[in-house]
Amino acid sequence: MVSADMERLLGPKNFPYFSDAISQVLWARYFHFQVGCAIVALLHVLSERLYLGKSPEKVWLGLLTALFAIALLGAAWVQPKLRELNTARYAANIRLEDRRAAGEAFAAWRRALQAINVFAMSGLGIYLWHMAKRAAPTRFVSANKFRS
Repeated sequence: MVSADMERLLGPKNFPYFSDAISQVLWARYFHFQVGCAIVALLHVLSERLYLGKSPEKVWLGLLTALFAIALLGAAWVQPKLRELNTARYAANIRLEDRRAAGEAFAAWRRALQAINVFAMSGLGIYLWHMAKRAAPTRFVSANKFRS
């Protein structure tokens, strides 16, 4: 999310802190969007169960639950931790050693966040593939009886 235009706009003094702060705001919105999408997907599975009588396969329900847990983990734990570490690594009232330690911890947490996102995107792709493949058989009547 770093561009030359953003660097020129913020200036060399403010760029390091504010570029990461802007990035944190965007990541927070991304995680809230991800949680919302996971809730919609879980409601979809629940409505299929209630109205169509389809029981989801445990593998797919487990994957969907894991994706929801990853989104909650990112929104409620990782993102606030990154915000705290970003503030600490640029705070003027903190010792230099503590700022360096916060910077190293920030880099480690950011790498962990990227790994979590790769896993979440992979899981989302697999779930999307599953939902897009041929439809599951109907519960009471075969699908061929509806064709003319």
